[in-house]
Amino acid sequence: MEQLPKITTFLMFSGQAEEAMNFYASLFSNSKIENLVHQEDGSVMQAVLMLNGQAYMCIDSNVKHDFTFTPAISLYVTCETEEEIDRLCLKLSEGGETLMPLDNYGFSRKFVWLNDRFGVSWQLNLQ
Repeated sequence: MEQLPKITTFLMFSGQAEEAMNFYASLFSNSKIENLVHQEDGSVMQAVLMLNGQAYMCIDSNVKHDFTFTPAISLYVTCETEEEIDRLCLKLSEGGETLMPLDNYGFSRKFVWLNDRFGVSWQLNLQ
């Protein structure tokens, strides 16, 4: 496993961490799950998800809580082609919620902001 940066984005799920990590790794090239450690019940105690070389720590919280992800922090993806932004928008929006539909907003000719089915917020921008 690569050395983690001093500061790493941390994603806390409620029982869906491994499903989410597998989903995300399937969408981006140069991506994989590293250092996956399960709890006795099969949930994720700790894992590192590498998305296109960027590290994210992931867990399943074993403590029940009333909060989840918020769009106040989102994962921003610079897409290189229309095919890429269209594909990611389609896949990430399935079962999720669109905050800003795929459109030309002046600052970008093609941009979308959405929450995926796991509650993680994504901004996709065509460079």
